[in-house]
Parts: sequence; structure tokens; C-alpha cells
Amino acid sequence: MRPAAGRFEKVSFDQFAKGAQKAGWSGDVKAAYDAIVLPKRATAGSAGYDFCMPYDLHIAPGQSVLVATGIRVKMDPAYVFLLFPRSSLGFRYRLQLDNTVGVIDSDYYQADNEGHIFARMTNGSDDKVLDLSAGQAFMQGVFVPFGISEDDEVNTKRTGGIGSTDRKE
Repeated sequence: MRPAAGRFEKVSFDQFAKGAQKAGWSGDVKAAYDAIVLPKRATAGSAGYDFCMPYDLHIAPGQSVLVATGIRVKMDPAYVFLLFPRSSLGFRYRLQLDNTVGVIDSDYYQADNEGHIFARMTNGSDDKVLDLSAGQAFMQGVFVPFGISEDDEVNTKRTGGIGSTDRKE
């Protein structure tokens, strides 16, 4: 049996509503929030936890969109959670995350935005429209253990949300 690396939760309704607005989605926010499905593995041998769409989304060829998943993850600090598009959508539509691989650090859970996981993705197809329905799996996340260097001396704490650890030089 593998050790548990984390636990998925929904963000608060207010945080999801802010995220949906930030993503430019304007449907029935309460219905979308109530229908959020926590990520699950499809089979006992699956490494990835499938993230399902919280609402319907139409992505034209070449179009980039932001998705407010409504999900956050509390995890063991020895792990990082990596996000990837579902393989089948990558093959059929060249769907890609705009940051290539999403990296969710364990301290993101305490971020100002409640650790709300967003996905900015692009339909890389030249000619196929990608229609994603509420409840359809579109992205997967994998827990990965990681190490630190023996001379690591970082003591700072996260306060902001996405991109908050960008270095300001």
C-alpha cells in the first residue's frame, strides 16, 4: 500500500465564484460549484488523478482559456503535485497547459486564494473545436516526492496565489 500524499477539497463558494469570474465564465456559478467532483484515479494502477470540468467550455482551435477547477489539495510537504492534460485530449486536440506542466507546491494550500487550482490551456489543433462538458475529465495530477539540497536554507512563507513565488529582482 502506498502512503497517502494528500487530500482533495473544494475551495469555498466565494473563492470559486471569484475564480469563475477571473476565468471569464458567466454561467450558473452555484450549480457549477455544487456539481464539482473531487479528483479521482480511474483505475488502481493509474498514477494520475482526473480533474473534471466544473462547467461546459467551448475551445476554438488556437484558443487559450482559463479554467477555475474549484479544487485545492492539502498534501504532505515532501510531495509536489504535477498537472498535465489528459493524454487523449493531447493526442486529438494537441491540448496543452500553457505553462507546460502545472506545479502545485504543498504550501499553495495556504495561499490567499485558498490554494484554488486553475488551469490555463490551449487547444493546439489547427481545425478541431474542443467541447468539454461539465463532469468530463480534462486534466490529471500526479503526486511526486521530491528532495532538497543539503545547503537549502529557505524559511520564507507563501502568502500569494498563482505566481506568488516569482522572484522580484
